[in-house]
Amino acid sequence: MAKLKLGVIVGSNRKESINRKLALALAKLGSDAFEVKFLQIDDLPLYNPDNEASYPAPATRLKNEIEASDALLFVTPEYGRTFPTVLKNALDWAARPWGKSSFPGKTAAVIGTSGGAISSALAQFSLRAVLSTQGVNVMGGEAYIQFKPDLIDANNDVTDESVTGFLKAYVNQFAAFAGKLAAK
Repeated sequence: MAKLKLGVIVGSNRKESINRKLALALAKLGSDAFEVKFLQIDDLPLYNPDNEASYPAPATRLKNEIEASDALLFVTPEYGRTFPTVLKNALDWAARPWGKSSFPGKTAAVIGTSGGAISSALAQFSLRAVLSTQGVNVMGGEAYIQFKPDLIDANNDVTDESVTGFLKAYVNQFAAFAGKLAAK
C-alpha cells in the first residue's frame, strides 16, 4: 500500500517547541505509513477578511498543502486553556474564503504535550471542536503526553519505552483510520 501524505501542523512558533519535538518523533514513528510534510504557519499574516480578495502567498501555500495532504496531524500546546493564536490564525486562512475551505473531508488527529499531567487536554478538546465544524474527520481518542526534559533525544527518538509504545500505537491507529477514509 502506498504511503499516505501527512501534513503536520505544529501549533507553536517557538524555536525550541516541545510540541515540534513531539511532532518530529511522531513523524519518525509513522515513517512506514506516512510521507510526512511539516506545514509552515508562522509566516502567515493575521487573518483579515479584507485580504481575501488578494490572498497572501503564505496562506495560498498553506491551503494548497492542506489540499494535497491525505491526512493532517495537529500537535498543539495549550495557551490560556485553549490552542494558540498562531494555530487559530492558520485555521482561519485555510477555511476561507467562504465556500472554499481546504478542510472538508480531510482526516485528522490531534495530540499535544506540556510539562503538566493533563498536558494539552483543553487545547485538544477545543481544536477538535473547531475542526469538526470545518468538516474534518477527527480521530477519536485522547492522547496526553507529559513532557520531561529527556523524553525525546536529539535524533527524535522517544527515550521512555512505555511512551514509545503508546505513541507507536497512536500513529498506527491514525494510519488505519486515515487509510480507511482515504480509500473511500
